[in-house]
Amino acid sequence: MCHPSWGRARAAAQRLNDLARLRRVRDRIDREYAQPLNVEALARGVNMSAGHLSRQFRLAYGESPYSYLMTRRIERAMALLRRGDLSVTEVCFAVGCSSL
Repeated sequence: MCHPSWGRARAAAQRLNDLARLRRVRDRIDREYAQPLNVEALARGVNMSAGHLSRQFRLAYGESPYSYLMTRRIERAMALLRRGDLSVTEVCFAVGCSSL
């Protein structure tokens, strides 16, 4: 029979592994926010199901992966609009949105 602390150690190791994968997803969103990204593709990239990724990402960061992506896009769009050298349409496409 397994010692009870082995189960806890294993669960802690799995949690650390999940956190590392979530950090990779967050970093990918930060880098590739202008690319077409969706939760399924992000999940595939770290060998998780889309549902598990969404639940764990929300627990770790307080928002869904999609919400995090949209926040990054909006922040970047605001910076580009403040610069003033691009139209709203150009900014929209520059940050990865496919329509106004």
